[in-house]
Amino acid sequence: MTKKELIFVPLGGAGEIGMNLNLYGYGKPEEEDWLIVDYGITFGDDTTPGIDVILPDPTFIEQRKDKIKGMVITHAHEDHIGALAYMWDRVQCPVYCTPFTATLARGKLKEAGFGHLDIVHEIPLGGTFNLDPFEVEFITFTHSILEPNALAIRTAEGTVVHTGDWKLDDGPVIGRTTDVDRLSQIGKEGVLALICDSTNVFSTGKTGSEEDLEGSLTELIGSYKTGKVCVTCFASNLARLHTIAVAAKENGRQIVVSGRSFSKMMEAAHANGYMMDTPDFLSEDEARHIPDDELLVICTGSQGEPRAALARIASGQHKNISLGDGDVVIFSSRTIPGNEKSIYRIQNELARKGIEIVTSHDHFVHVSGHPAQDELRELFRRVQPQIAVPVHGEFRHLQAHAALAEDCGVKKAFVIENGNVVKLEKDMPCIIDEVETGRLAWEGRRAVPMNSEVVQTRKRALFNGSCVVSVAVDGEGKILSEPIITTEGLLDPDGDDDLWDQLFDIIYNTVDSMPKRDRKDDAVLEENLRLNARRWFRKTFGKRAITHIHLLRV
Repeated sequence: MTKKELIFVPLGGAGEIGMNLNLYGYGKPEEEDWLIVDYGITFGDDTTPGIDVILPDPTFIEQRKDKIKGMVITHAHEDHIGALAYMWDRVQCPVYCTPFTATLARGKLKEAGFGHLDIVHEIPLGGTFNLDPFEVEFITFTHSILEPNALAIRTAEGTVVHTGDWKLDDGPVIGRTTDVDRLSQIGKEGVLALICDSTNVFSTGKTGSEEDLEGSLTELIGSYKTGKVCVTCFASNLARLHTIAVAAKENGRQIVVSGRSFSKMMEAAHANGYMMDTPDFLSEDEARHIPDDELLVICTGSQGEPRAALARIASGQHKNISLGDGDVVIFSSRTIPGNEKSIYRIQNELARKGIEIVTSHDHFVHVSGHPAQDELRELFRRVQPQIAVPVHGEFRHLQAHAALAEDCGVKKAFVIENGNVVKLEKDMPCIIDEVETGRLAWEGRRAVPMNSEVVQTRKRALFNGSCVVSVAVDGEGKILSEPIITTEGLLDPDGDDDLWDQLFDIIYNTVDSMPKRDRKDDAVLEENLRLNARRWFRKTFGKRAITHIHLLRV
């Protein structure tokens, strides 16, 4: 008989920032019961045309669906909860989270058509529940969203503390402070492993408090005596929304909030008793009648998202809000790596209109939601884990975090990536296996692998263009009428006459130069036409055009 073991398997979020999907297995090998922690997404960029949402591939845990005890969501950011709306049916297990997160989770599941099922189980802050062989305790933390939690996951092998996203903030503005006393108590009880956020591991000192921003933003907003002030931030950061609103009120400005994501977040906050003392907001329609020097706009779009409120304002397509010469936009957020081009595009559009732009490089307008080095060291001091497994970071983040953990006295620190199977035990913790992982693109109403022909063909078409040639021939292979040629991203249908003539010549010359026997073979004729047309595109434009031949034999 093989003894029971505790293993940790990340399918997303290790070796990358975003798209978190973590698994804990406990039991005899190949007979483990499983606990899922978080089920998140990431977003597409310029390299994934037509794809907005990317998800972790859950195939490994889907194949063990009958052994899943439940899914625990640490907090409601999209990279930790977003996949519920797309692929809960792949795992079909109960979901456990604290009240604010539960409200948002139910909304996502309802939109996905699962609202009639009793899926979400609400656990109070600091609550404990049993999913034998796992006992799970929520530990209150602070972050850039309401009700972030670490988890104390207890098994017969030992206790694992899984942090989710966090920082230490004595002034979070909204919500509770981190329960450091409980962390210390758990540390004294004994912690086998700490699975921890690595996002800000290169930042020295402490991250800073949300509370400290109020004075800085009040001073900055007050320095603008004329024109509109617009502040853009993450919709999930309701503490920032409150801070901006208070700063606006201190300067006699009325507030309008623009962006559908803000509405969902505020509804969930109010449903759980938060933000009751936040200054009132105007409707977008009311804002049109307020003098410029008395208005402050809070909007989504700080990452340059093309459909967010700021993008519509910048392009002049917003129905109720406009900005122009003499106005200012404050970016109260960090730039997420990979979003630089989108953000600069929006900022350039604003600058062309004479709008002043203020970022964290110009003024104290943002504090991060992730722990810097001093906070990481304090967590290690309180929790005292035997094993450290950094997650939620690129590989370089994980390496730096592992080195910091060892400097804090941790016996063993692992640098892992998605798919690694880590055995967590007191005597000989080690990486024992690797499972298949991957990324899925949400394509219309289905998930397809990122390396699938659907996605790869779209990328090739974006960079190389495409061509379809329809040719009708008789039984001897003689062309009966002028071919029909359609191109996308290659030739101008209303111009390029000389190039069109060259392409038609390629089609005719290919058929004429072939032996009669080959012209009678559909497969040979099609392939010769395809290769010669593709070679012409390569020679003429330097493009590997996707080329298809439709052959009609009459």
